[in-house]
Amino acid sequence: MADDDRPTLRFLGGTGTVTGSRFLLEAGGSRILIDCGLFQGYKQLRLRNRAPFPIPPSSIDAVVLTHAHLDHSGYLPALVRDGFAGPIVCSAGTASLVGLLWPDSAYLLEEEARFAARKGYSKHAAPAPLYTTADAERALERVSVRRFGETIALPGRVEAELHHAGHILGAAHIRLRSAGRSLHVSGDLGRADDALMIPPEPLAALPPTNALLVESTYGNRAHPVTDPAEELAPVLERVLGRGGVVMIPAFAVGRAQALLLHLSRLRRAGRIPRVPIYLNSPMAVDATAMYRAHPDEHRVAGDDLADLYELATMVHSVDDSKLLNLRGGPMVIVAASGMLTGGRILHHLAAYGGDPRNAIVLTGYQAGGTRGAALAAGADSVRIFGREVPIAAEVVQLQSMSAHADAEQILDWMRGASVERAYIVHGEPDAADVLRGRIERELGVRARVPEQGEQVEV
Repeated sequence: MADDDRPTLRFLGGTGTVTGSRFLLEAGGSRILIDCGLFQGYKQLRLRNRAPFPIPPSSIDAVVLTHAHLDHSGYLPALVRDGFAGPIVCSAGTASLVGLLWPDSAYLLEEEARFAARKGYSKHAAPAPLYTTADAERALERVSVRRFGETIALPGRVEAELHHAGHILGAAHIRLRSAGRSLHVSGDLGRADDALMIPPEPLAALPPTNALLVESTYGNRAHPVTDPAEELAPVLERVLGRGGVVMIPAFAVGRAQALLLHLSRLRRAGRIPRVPIYLNSPMAVDATAMYRAHPDEHRVAGDDLADLYELATMVHSVDDSKLLNLRGGPMVIVAASGMLTGGRILHHLAAYGGDPRNAIVLTGYQAGGTRGAALAAGADSVRIFGREVPIAAEVVQLQSMSAHADAEQILDWMRGASVERAYIVHGEPDAADVLRGRIERELGVRARVPEQGEQVEV
């Protein structure tokens, strides 16, 4: 803590990259961690997941989550295993989703370690997962559900509030107060024009803040005004018309449901052939069912909601997933993960990626160092399970399906709010710096891009 006991903030992740969100607030003698995500993408970033946590996990008094995506929550099973014993505070939607995401992530990590040991492609004699399903279950026991807008008392006389952020079910931007100072964390902001989720609550609707952490995933870009269904339709018509398989890597939470929404509307309008559509992700299947339980957070109702559930064949078992690789086209497979970092989509890519009749449709941000980013850049092969898999399938990157606010929407979210200083996080260096400049010029708010490990006063 500083000499005048003002709260301090340390950037343990989410700087210089769109992943690994981890921000430590020290106030009133307590340590509050906002988000605790996995680093993804380039190997030098992923290696941070294996490094000791920058502070003893047992010294952290509470964790507050903006939302469930693994780059914001996915390290928590390891944090609990290594000594964290406080509450994990989040919304009901986030609690439901981490109940799916953490055990699934652990299972995939265990499966990857077993496969690496069996095939001998690991550099380690006995490959071990980052954490286990037992670790994930223990972490879920620490989850504490809170309502949006509720004043939440945290250790060290810190108060917090969750406010709707759109993006995915349960997503929040968070206000924290201590010793007369306030910190606001944007998390991942949704889009005001999103077809699935409600818009974020404007920052200007809340009291002034001393420090703002604002995401910059698309800080240097504007989303096209194209309807995602209109962008998706010609790809499907073209590939399915030639008997191909359309593989759509999609995040199991958020993106998969948005895709089903657009696919159902296209089919209802007679815009795409009536071929089999498969949702091949048990987690995405379960997450889709949760939209019925949270009608206040999304825009889907009536026929759209019914079609969302009836459109696709839901694939649960591993055996049924393997059978898809023998079936051939025409068909559509939606499967996790969205950046091709793991999951069942990799098996489909290995089976169908070498055939030019097929297509791989990328539907969102592809972080540097991921297979998705490599394909978007034109790679003719990707490494899967220790071997190079040639790619001859058509690769299409849709520009209209991001669940993140673009630069203009971030500025609109901030517009009219009283902010003393903004810290630009959760973005690649160019995107973060462009957004920093616009915030200073257009909003008159002092802004900077922090360094990994840097500590500042709130």
